[in-house]
Amino acid sequence: MAYGDERVVRRRVVDLADRRALEQWRPADPAVVAEATRLKEAALLDFGMTTSAVTSWLYSKCRHHIATTAVGTAAVVASGDGSCLLLFNPGFFTGLGLDGVKFVLFHEARHLVHRHLFAEPELREDPVFTVAAEVAINHVALIRLGRTGLPLLDGEPTGIDPRVVYEDYREDLLGQGLEPLGYDHFAETDMTIYGELKRMKNPPVPPPLCVHLTEDGVPADQETVDAVCSSVLLNSLLAARRGHPAAEGELLDLMDRTDGATDRASRIWGRLGAGRLRGQTSATRRVDWWQRWLVDVLASKLREGERLVYPKKRGALLAALGQDPMLSRRGAERTKVLVVAYDTSGSMPGHVVEWLTDLVGRIDGVEAHWLSFDGCVMPFKAGERVYGGGGTSFQAVADYVEGRTAVDGEFFDERPDAVVMLTDGYAPHITPAEPDKWIWLITEYGDDWPEAHSPPMACHRVTTGDR
Repeated sequence: MAYGDERVVRRRVVDLADRRALEQWRPADPAVVAEATRLKEAALLDFGMTTSAVTSWLYSKCRHHIATTAVGTAAVVASGDGSCLLLFNPGFFTGLGLDGVKFVLFHEARHLVHRHLFAEPELREDPVFTVAAEVAINHVALIRLGRTGLPLLDGEPTGIDPRVVYEDYREDLLGQGLEPLGYDHFAETDMTIYGELKRMKNPPVPPPLCVHLTEDGVPADQETVDAVCSSVLLNSLLAARRGHPAAEGELLDLMDRTDGATDRASRIWGRLGAGRLRGQTSATRRVDWWQRWLVDVLASKLREGERLVYPKKRGALLAALGQDPMLSRRGAERTKVLVVAYDTSGSMPGHVVEWLTDLVGRIDGVEAHWLSFDGCVMPFKAGERVYGGGGTSFQAVADYVEGRTAVDGEFFDERPDAVVMLTDGYAPHITPAEPDKWIWLITEYGDDWPEAHSPPMACHRVTTGDR
């Protein structure tokens, strides 16, 4: 079954990871495909600009968007090779219209995030949790998309209506002589819904309504889901820290609904450093503030540049001629360049290196350059073994990244947007050409001189003990 389809699950007609087979299976009329594609693109554009940064980022991770009649509605395939595909039935999308397409795409995106945050086997195997997830997701979708009801297809609502489930819950508890929660309290968090449904004498356990929640449905490889959703949440967090109000509001809402619900969800939010958005921590976990601090600082260093400008002189001329003013392109948005340098004169904490490597690897639009250094600079690729042990020279790093010296006859010909230095801080002090771009991570018991330097540079002491 797919979204909103209550028929019995049947075996798939084609392999849902086979792009060619999906496209060739009983292709829809080209005009219908074109209209469905237009609706899909319009919905995704709107998500990115106003409604949902998470949804926008998630579908940007789907390398292929395929119109196919092999699925009845829409779904996201997360296959074992690490790739994601968005599948959508053209007739289903054209029947829903733009607002309905937005609802379905938001629903499917939120389901993947839900699967990432709540992957505990005991939850995934409980059909009541499946219903609770549907209720939670549709409740949020109705609010965020400004809807009063589920999308209609041929005059009938599609999917699980959270208000209908709530009324069944209320009648069940009253019949037992128990006091039900009010709707707002009932729908306050994802786990509140689940816990209240478990209080019912006859909890609702209909067949799953989303194709990716069934054994014979769309592949949802957990490792792929985790990798994609972690990247999506991180990029949404960076957008929020850059001042994107919709992204900040969405993440705060998602955190309020899930943080602390399970140990896994708390660990995920903690690793992202997302608590910085609301300035508080959960009592259920240890917080590494330096990680949250680094995410925040990187967000400011790697801020997206504007790609469009308003030419004042040309605009005034067009206005004088009675024409509408126009925006001009400043040029293609440049990929951000990040340099990460590890001080190998001493022993760098393995978990810090691992976390930093994983963090950088999940930031879209960033070209990372990796350096190890002691008395000289040694470029390497992420994951390679690094060498060192001699004296330490910060000036050697500055000379290399600022293009004054070469390594193996090659100069560094990029202009970095940020330089991250992981070091104990014990070496002659330097003043880089652009100190505002340098970020210093000082290991335990190290010298945090960059913070008091003139001009001061971004500096934080990292956790290097056992976690």
